[in-house]
Amino acid sequence: MTADTDFTAEGGCTCRQVRYRMTSRPMFVHCCHCRWCQRETGTAFALNAMIEADRVELLAGRPECVVTPSESGKGQKIWRCPACRVAVWSNYAGAGDKIRFVRVGSLDEPDRLPPDIHIFTASKQPWVVLPAGTPAVEEFYQRSKYWPAGSLKRREAVLAG
Repeated sequence: MTADTDFTAEGGCTCRQVRYRMTSRPMFVHCCHCRWCQRETGTAFALNAMIEADRVELLAGRPECVVTPSESGKGQKIWRCPACRVAVWSNYAGAGDKIRFVRVGSLDEPDRLPPDIHIFTASKQPWVVLPAGTPAVEEFYQRSKYWPAGSLKRREAVLAG
């Protein structure tokens, strides 16, 4: 096994109707502080683990797709439990259905995936204190500057396929 696939994590919604397993480490974990994420989550930020869709196994239930507006104007698909309505992952237009943005808070052990970067910090809540040692940018960033080489290769491979 490679370092990427020597990892699994399970998660799901509050009512446990929808359950899933990540079969590898994510490519990268964003903590997004933009106003859109604040509104969509009803809290101060969204914590998303980016991973290839085929590395997320559905164990139980069927999440329901809810198409929502996004700042880009291209929309976002938020996959929610049809019963309790908890969001388990999203798909953004840029990567389409090939990459899932798993909601880290829906994992059984969310503390296993701390953020690799804090983004859109220009609009973060003023009481949120960012940890020293974790990169933070006011808006978005260049992947080549922050992502590990292996994650960049994974992203390129999945988008080319």
